[in-house]
Amino acid sequence: MSWSAGLPLLVLGASLVPALAILLWSAHRHPARVALCLGGALTKLVLVGVMLGGVTRGERYEWRGTFLLDLDLVLRADPIGLLLVSLAAVLWLLTTIYAVGYLQDAPRQASFFGFSSLSVAAIVGVALAGNPVTFLLFFELLTVATYPLVVHRGTRAALAAGTRYLVFALTGGAVLLAGVLVLHTVAGPVDFTTGGVLSGSSSRGQLTALFVGLVAAVGVKAAIVPLHLWLPGAHSIAPGPASALLSGLTVNAGAFGIARIVFDVYGLELATDLGLLGPLAVLAAVTIVYGSLRALAQDELKRRLAYSTVSQLSYVALGVAVAGPLAAAGGLVHVVHQGIMKATLFYGAGGLSQTLGVTRVSELNGVGRRMPLTMAAFTVASLGMIGVPPLAGFVTKWVLGLGGLQAGAGWVVGVLVASSLLNAAYLLPIVYRAWFLDPVAGWPREHPPTGRVETRPTLLWPPMVTATLTLLVGVLAGAGLSPLTWASFAVEGVFE
Repeated sequence: MSWSAGLPLLVLGASLVPALAILLWSAHRHPARVALCLGGALTKLVLVGVMLGGVTRGERYEWRGTFLLDLDLVLRADPIGLLLVSLAAVLWLLTTIYAVGYLQDAPRQASFFGFSSLSVAAIVGVALAGNPVTFLLFFELLTVATYPLVVHRGTRAALAAGTRYLVFALTGGAVLLAGVLVLHTVAGPVDFTTGGVLSGSSSRGQLTALFVGLVAAVGVKAAIVPLHLWLPGAHSIAPGPASALLSGLTVNAGAFGIARIVFDVYGLELATDLGLLGPLAVLAAVTIVYGSLRALAQDELKRRLAYSTVSQLSYVALGVAVAGPLAAAGGLVHVVHQGIMKATLFYGAGGLSQTLGVTRVSELNGVGRRMPLTMAAFTVASLGMIGVPPLAGFVTKWVLGLGGLQAGAGWVVGVLVASSLLNAAYLLPIVYRAWFLDPVAGWPREHPPTGRVETRPTLLWPPMVTATLTLLVGVLAGAGLSPLTWASFAVEGVFE
């Protein structure tokens, strides 16, 4: 096997091998579990770096293996997929470090580390999938791998949230299977191809129905309204590191799927001719506003952040549906921007919960004085979500807004302005309470002994790193290998 064929397998195996080893290993070997995850994450980072460099030089990385009859499994590195793979590599490393502190002395650690590694492997498989069948298999593996993370605590509320997640995810999976079967019947055993694999010679009604089915299937994980109902409960009940993975990566797999369907299955020309992109853009805009409105009403901190995820992920679908190169780049780069900002917020929420027992917005008065570095990271990510320059969220909104104007969809600017105002409305009260209000009577726990500052280093450094990245990807947005530059490179072929 050549290096170019083997590299995608190595990138996948860097998380798949630790996952299988941990799940089959003794539950008491904690140092070995951590070493496997950290070693796999560091290996994945190096391999992804090699792959990024090779793709910029025009090298092709593809592995193909016979699966069933005339069907192949295909793993292929393309610029769009590498956005999600790079994010997965970074967040897996940081979340593993974070989980060591968060789950200290907690039960079922083997289950968490094993299934979180398996989840990352599934996400990498989704991102590298070179055809619909490979995408389907890894998309379904993602459901299997993330369910144990949702129900990890084993409480009645966790099991209820997990059941709802399974109902939505398995229904979406069944629809995706049906859609891939129809696609195979209509177009044959096709690979994802820039410009699409379908032609207008098929029935317009059939093509429209297939598009709706495929988008709905992946839209479950992307939390498109009204398919979002599983997400607030699942993300709020899961342990902090699991919430960071779910909001930072899992939902991005759904948004990534929408981009694949539009760009590589239908192609912009056919999707536009069938009138499919306008309704998708409207649905994305509705989800953006709806998620923010629902976030306003939540006092539970993680639930507020979960509804924020519902809103933020639809930026990707909106950018894709506007069908202009600048808008598409703005949407795709938000896969990375949203991932690092939302991971920061969930890391911060988990640190507050584990250190002070604080889980509600109404309990946050004065926590910035007790945990200034944690809240500084949380504040940076909050301002980024709002769109304050020069942070990551500002870059997304600026490019997406310009792209909307460039494509003749000026209403996109109005959606972005409304979203920013709503983001400020549900995030700034958290920041204000933490920094400017005195602690109230009834603080959930007594202040820890004088002299103890912040929290465990393993709970502190991951949000500090992702907050720094939130700043750097904004300040360096025009640099050579920034997420924005890469996203712009990724959409070049789509709009040639």
